[in-house]
Amino acid sequence: MRQLDTVLAAIDAANAQDPRQDDGQPEAQLYGHRMSAELDRLFPNAPDTLRIAARGQHIERWVLKRADYPQGRVGYLTWRRDLAAHHAARTGEIMADAGYGAEDIATVGQMLRKEGIKRNADVQALEDVICFVFLKWYFAPFAAKHTHEKVIDIVHKTARKMSSNARARALEEFDLPDDLRAAVETAA
Repeated sequence: MRQLDTVLAAIDAANAQDPRQDDGQPEAQLYGHRMSAELDRLFPNAPDTLRIAARGQHIERWVLKRADYPQGRVGYLTWRRDLAAHHAARTGEIMADAGYGAEDIATVGQMLRKEGIKRNADVQALEDVICFVFLKWYFAPFAAKHTHEKVIDIVHKTARKMSSNARARALEEFDLPDDLRAAVETAA
């Protein structure tokens, strides 16, 4: 088995332990597969490091619960930072076990911690994939739970994280109402 396949299988095995279910599957495992599918579609020539980062984006996400952090923005941002560090460390362990070197492990860790967004092409590619997965699979359930103003704000924030090419592609691929379309168009 190739090194990449070994790592992806180990990430899947870890995520198969997710007690949360989505569409009859462990939630983190399903998310990882959706990330890999979107990466293949958007960036078919992605390097192994980007493929690993996409699959490991939510590895063992359930182990750090949002409820264990304070309410509010500071608690949320702390939780997200701690999750990114966990994802990077756990994916790095799996990569090391499969024989990847320190440089590749550091590269994947940088992507998973979002270090260099808007400056590093692979970090940005991962963020673009994350945004497409959100829009394709998770946006409608999110929108159903929140006010229209909150939805517009989230669409704008999501679009700001995307590259200009990804924003243009999202406008082509997703049939958005005019106000949400405007939120994407005005993001920079």
